[in-house]
Amino acid sequence: MGRILKVAAAQLGPIQRADKREAVVQRLIALLREAASSGCKLVVFPELALTTFFPRWYMEDDAEVDSYFEHSMPNDAVQPLFDEAKKLGVGFHLGYAEAILEDGRQRRFNTAIIVAPDGKIAGKYRKIHLPGHAEHRPQSPFQHLEKRYFEVGNGGFKVYRAYNGVLGMCICNDRRWPETFRVMGLQGVEMVVLGFNTPDTNIYHHEPVHRRMFHHMLSLQAGAYQNATWVVASAKAGNEDGFGLIGGSAIVAPTGEIAAQAITEDDELIMFNCDLDIGRDFKEYMFNFAKHRRIEHYKLITEQTGVVDPPED
Repeated sequence: MGRILKVAAAQLGPIQRADKREAVVQRLIALLREAASSGCKLVVFPELALTTFFPRWYMEDDAEVDSYFEHSMPNDAVQPLFDEAKKLGVGFHLGYAEAILEDGRQRRFNTAIIVAPDGKIAGKYRKIHLPGHAEHRPQSPFQHLEKRYFEVGNGGFKVYRAYNGVLGMCICNDRRWPETFRVMGLQGVEMVVLGFNTPDTNIYHHEPVHRRMFHHMLSLQAGAYQNATWVVASAKAGNEDGFGLIGGSAIVAPTGEIAAQAITEDDELIMFNCDLDIGRDFKEYMFNFAKHRRIEHYKLITEQTGVVDPPED
């Protein structure tokens, strides 16, 4: 018997623009209680779990934008979730929009935290790979303005000793970039937890929904296998304010196999007894970084950002 951590991915159905935080927090608490009743010790909530996915809206009024951000964590609206987690002895991962006075100025990040079973924040991550655009695109059916409303995360891909293991975090689009998982893999990560809000429509080019789901799962499975880590991914899903999100919450093993997957676009809990020791053989043999990585041949990864075509003959 290895180090068993029973984890739940707590998918959320849609949160409408008019929904109050207090009502959303009650939904989170209901999922937390359900997870606790089944013996879970960690519950993973989605990206921007307290509000609708507001980057789909172009807003010029700074006060309106600010209304979607949390200026402290916990705050009055979210404190009941922290209190219930402490009461139940269950920790959680939560994504939210963070507004903070830092370096002498007001800053905004797409943020996630890990909260320990004692109700204390054990780790924080700020999203690094921001997708979308910063300018208004009136020709698009909706906007994807993460580059307008958020700064690029400034904390790197850290890992934390928690839940008797080594845990890391990322958010949504980060999962599509192999560097995300590899940086944490080089720190011995054993479980990566993440939330996402993925639209069912690509506003930049045509892409069928089934392909968007395939690429989502492919990213999770590749990141898990190539770094011998569990990946627990929780979605916000369904029709928000007339716009669809794909869902697809999943728990993926270090083998790359899907251990559990959501089947609805509603509030849904999926759970699994994750053995944190399963990845050891992969870390020792197939992906023994110390023995097999050849960093002298990887320089382009850190020296060059975009594609540079080879010279013409």
